Amino acid sequence: MTTQNATQFFDLHTSGIGYINRVRLVEPKKGEPFWACSIAALRGDTNNVEYTYFDVRVSGTEAARLIARCQQAVDAGSKMLISFKIGDIYPDVFTYSSGDRKGETGVSLKGRLLLIRWIKKDGEMIYQMPKADDANGAPADAAGSPGANAA
Repeated sequence: MTTQNATQFFDLHTSGIGYINRVRLVEPKKGEPFWACSIAALRGDTNNVEYTYFDVRVSGTEAARLIARCQQAVDAGSKMLISFKIGDIYPDVFTYSSGDRKGETGVSLKGRLLLIRWIKKDGEMIYQMPKADDANGAPADAAGSPGANAA
């Protein structure tokens, strides 16, 4: 009788809408380069919006392609609003090294950007994920090239 030792884990996903900023390609000394960005997620009353900031590593293949295509627009000052799914968020404590808050302790929320459902550039829809095959939000044709018109 054979038993399989399947890896088990718990998923923690956060979904929302927010503006992307600081799009960058991180090239570590060891390991493969990866895309990263910050997201100013909207929350609260639509008449008095508040923001929660996330610093994310882009993990999803399609999300990485889309973020890379948005870099130029973000750098040019366009407002890039996305519907997103972030996984495995955690707090990262740090000490400010410069500025008005030098020496003070700060907290950054980190995570992995897994999925982008849609992108709006300056209010205009430029990408929309294809209809989902399942309830998890996976694209119906992950091998296809949805969003060829993104950014």
